Amino acid sequence: MSALTDKQIKNAKKEEKDYKLADGGGLNLFVLRTGTKSWRLRYRFDGKEKTLVIGNYPDVSLADARAERESAKDTLKAGRDPSVVKKVEKLIGKKQTADTFEVIAREWHELQKPHWVPRHAEDVLDSLVKDVFPIIGKMPIRDIDAPTVLAVLRLVEKRDAKETARRIRQRLSSVFVYAIVSGRATQDPAAVVREALAPMKKGRQPAITDMEGA
Repeated sequence: MSALTDKQIKNAKKEEKDYKLADGGGLNLFVLRTGTKSWRLRYRFDGKEKTLVIGNYPDVSLADARAERESAKDTLKAGRDPSVVKKVEKLIGKKQTADTFEVIAREWHELQKPHWVPRHAEDVLDSLVKDVFPIIGKMPIRDIDAPTVLAVLRLVEKRDAKETARRIRQRLSSVFVYAIVSGRATQDPAAVVREALAPMKKGRQPAITDMEGA
């Protein structure tokens, strides 16, 4: 299958029925009966086939669509659904403010770090960078609710990492409490979801409470 060219895309005319032109890697240009040309990416997530609508041509160029395809692949490799990530980005925009979750979480981490052993401090930040910031890091902390927090933790649980999910919930809760006392949040949605996490298997399990406090 040959990759598309700018000339092919430009010359694609509307027909009686919608049709698509494939560029490879799941990326297709849909030419609708109305003449609109729409970039869409087919992919599989959690065993299901899904479609990510990237945008219309020429607003989104061929090069831009390919870049979005590669970005979506990276998102999938990280265990996240590109469509969900895009919806969150669209909802909050790309503008960062001083009240985003990531900004406040890093501030909290810097304050706690002197009281932790270096290895634990690194583990706490790594867990947020890997499993939390890519999804809700740019969201204003006041806009994050319990279902959003639970969705973040469900992605961790799907890796068969239930204990990790519990540790991350504790850390999220600490960040929200810090935001509340510093006047930038009014609730701790991570506390609410505690009983909604998947149960651990019965038997001897590692402790889920960190000695260092988060």
